[in-house]
Amino acid sequence: MTAATDRARHEERTRLLASALRQGAGSVALGKDTSNLFRDRASAAGRRLDVRAFCDVLDVDPGRGVVDVEGMVTYAALVDATLAHGVVPAVVPQLKSITIGGAAAGVGIEASSFRYGLVHETLLEIEVLTGRGDVVRCTPENEHRDLYFGFPNSYGTLGYALSVRAATVPVKPFVRIAHRRFASAAAFFEALGSACAEQHADFVDGVAFGPDELRLTLGSFVEEAPYTSDYTYKNIYYRSLRERTEDYLTARDFIWRWDTDWFWCSKNVGAQNPLIRRVLGRTRLNSVTYTKIMRWNSRMDLSRKVERALGWHSESVIQDVDIPVSRAPEFLEFFVREIGILPVWICPVRAHDPARTFPLYPLQGDTLYVNFGFWDVVRRRHAFEPGHHNRLIESKVEELGGIKSLYSESYFDRDAFRQIYGGEAYDALKRKYDPDGRFPDLYDKVVLRR
Repeated sequence: MTAATDRARHEERTRLLASALRQGAGSVALGKDTSNLFRDRASAAGRRLDVRAFCDVLDVDPGRGVVDVEGMVTYAALVDATLAHGVVPAVVPQLKSITIGGAAAGVGIEASSFRYGLVHETLLEIEVLTGRGDVVRCTPENEHRDLYFGFPNSYGTLGYALSVRAATVPVKPFVRIAHRRFASAAAFFEALGSACAEQHADFVDGVAFGPDELRLTLGSFVEEAPYTSDYTYKNIYYRSLRERTEDYLTARDFIWRWDTDWFWCSKNVGAQNPLIRRVLGRTRLNSVTYTKIMRWNSRMDLSRKVERALGWHSESVIQDVDIPVSRAPEFLEFFVREIGILPVWICPVRAHDPARTFPLYPLQGDTLYVNFGFWDVVRRRHAFEPGHHNRLIESKVEELGGIKSLYSESYFDRDAFRQIYGGEAYDALKRKYDPDGRFPDLYDKVVLRR
C-alpha cells in the first residue's frame, strides 16, 4: 500500500470521526483497546469515539528526518517501520504497548531524553480533533501553536491526536553499553551530569539498587559488535547491570531492553521464575501481557484480598517524577527511607529547546532533571491512610522543585494542581478548543478519576 493510499484512508477516517463527534451531544470518551494509565477510574458515561482504526504509519522520510504516523500506532509498530529505513524516533518510550498519541497527550521519556527532551518536544506537528469537532493541525509556529504547546500532559481533555509528525534520528546496527558502578548517590549523580554535558553517549540512564549501589549506563551506536546479548527470553536485562561492565545489543533489542520484564515488574506475576518464563514463551514476555494481567487483577481485586487475609496493608506506588539533578541525591535518600521500593529507574532529561515552554508540564529550560521511575506496592503490617505514600512523594517532589507525571494516582488539591500544571493556560485552551466540555476536565480526570 502506498503512502498516498494511506493518507487518503486517514483523511476519510478523520472525516467520519469528526462528523460523529459533531452529530452527537454530551460528553465523549476515547474508544480503544489499550491504556498505559495506572489509576482507577469510574466508568465513563456518554458516547465513545472509536479510534482503533487510526493505527497506520503513513510515511517514513529518512532524508528529512521525519515520520508521519496515526495516533493509535504503538511504538512497537512504529520502531519496526522506521528501522527498515535506518532511523528511529528521537525518543522511544520503553514499553512496546505505548501509543504515540498517548505519549503526545501524556509525557514520554527515554535514555535519549538528555539530548532530545521529552517525547512531545520531538513532535513537529500534531493533528488534533478538538471538542468543537474541528480537526486542526498544530505546529510551533502556526495559528494553533497554543494547542501545540498546551497539548502535552492534557491527557485527552483538550482533544485527541489523530496523527503526528515526529523527528527521527539515524541508527547504527548495534549499541555498545557500558555499566559503571557507584557506591554513593552524590558520586553517581555527578557522573550522570557530566555524561549529559559531554554528550559522547547516545543514551544515558541508570538504576539504583540501593543507596550505596547504583549503576550508570552509557549507550552508543556502533557499526559492529563482537557479540550480542539476548534479553528477550531466558536472560533478564536489569540483572545484567550488576553482572557486567560492558555489553552489546542489536539496535532493536536495545530499544526494547526494558520491555521483556516491564523493567523488573515481571516479578509480580512470577515471570522471573525460569519455569514460568518457559511456559509463557518469548512472545508473551512483554509489557502487553503484564498489562493485561494487571488489569484483570485490578478488576478482581485478587491480590488485595490475599494481602488482607495475610494481615498486610498495601498501597500501589507507581510514579515517574522529575527532580532537578542538584536535588536528586536528597530525593533518593528520602525515597529509600520513607518508601523503600527498590530498584528505582533513573533517567536524565533536559529541555531540547530552552526557549520553548509547555505550560501543562513546565520544566526549567536551563535545568537538567532526573526522572525517578518506581512501580511497585508498599506493604506494611500497620494500617495507614489511603494514598499515604503517594502523598509523601507528591509533597517531597514539590519541596525539591520537581514535577510528577499524571498517568497514575494523584492527590493534589485543586489549587495546588492548577499552580503546578498551568491552570490559567489550561482554562484558556479549554474555552477555545472545548467550550462545551465534551471532554473531561483535567483535574477531574487525573485526580478525581472521573
